[in-house]
Amino acid sequence: MGSDDIFKKRRAAREKRKHDYKSPKANSYLIATEGERTEPLYFKGIQKRIKQKIGGSIDVAEVPVIDIHGSGCATGKLIEATEQIVKQAKIIYQNIWVVFDKDDFGDFDQAIALGEEKGYKVAWSNQSFEYWLYLHFYYSDSALHREEWNEKLDGIFKDYQLGIGEYKKNYGDIYGMVDCYGGVNTAIKHAKRRMAEYREGKDKPSEYNPGTTVHQLVEELKRYLDEN
Repeated sequence: MGSDDIFKKRRAAREKRKHDYKSPKANSYLIATEGERTEPLYFKGIQKRIKQKIGGSIDVAEVPVIDIHGSGCATGKLIEATEQIVKQAKIIYQNIWVVFDKDDFGDFDQAIALGEEKGYKVAWSNQSFEYWLYLHFYYSDSALHREEWNEKLDGIFKDYQLGIGEYKKNYGDIYGMVDCYGGVNTAIKHAKRRMAEYREGKDKPSEYNPGTTVHQLVEELKRYLDEN
């Protein structure tokens, strides 16, 4: 075997070891969302502002929408998808969050428990992420269907002259829109108020309607923006 072949093999081995080795990345977040539009666009809004201010590594993974019409599709699929993202990632994320709604899924509680069992943090909403958006403007503890939250947001977007005057799931800067007049801080305050009586490990998320823990993730990320 010639010296050139030996050199090529050694270089290939070094490259493989470099590829296989994953290093922990400080201040890194993987945010895997069930939705393709509103949720990732919202968190990309935070991501953009953090990068503009201090940099850092926050990856928002857009997991394909789960088809709720199929008998085999359920919220737990997001946990499986997140596992694949983590395995294929080039770094070890310090913080792994999964974001999903209850909607009409029957395995909502099981999916939350499975995610936590795997060491993920779960930002859930019952019934939908739109409830979290509504809290940017007003407080509510009314148990409404997700379509009713959409209708309420329509009214808000009209009153505040946001976007085209109605709520759409594909607004590129949905984060900036709902943060008008300090909306994010308001949402955090409202969510904490609503979840104050929620008993972790005793109350079922599927029965805590409305409810959301999205504020826990947002508060973690927002501290990077609030630092001087």
